[in-house]
Amino acid sequence: MADTRRCWLVERSFDDRNLVTIVYATPDGRRLQRRERSSVALRTGSPVTAATEVDVDDLEPVDDPDRRERYATEAERMRTAHAPDDPV
Repeated sequence: MADTRRCWLVERSFDDRNLVTIVYATPDGRRLQRRERSSVALRTGSPVTAATEVDVDDLEPVDDPDRRERYATEAERMRTAHAPDDPV
């Protein structure tokens, strides 16, 4: 069985190609997973949830200390405001 970590939605950005970048981070902000989805897929596919389980092998380190702090703060905000499966 894969080793997973619960990660919380900490960032969502849009680009000029109609792609949405969704970033989930560990509660301490030290590791992240970045996903890209088309804006159409967001409307028609499965919803973006407040948290998700991510295989540890799919997590990248967050090197910037300011970004780590921002991600940790946002993960805590999401954790206290939403259940993991809440669509956001």
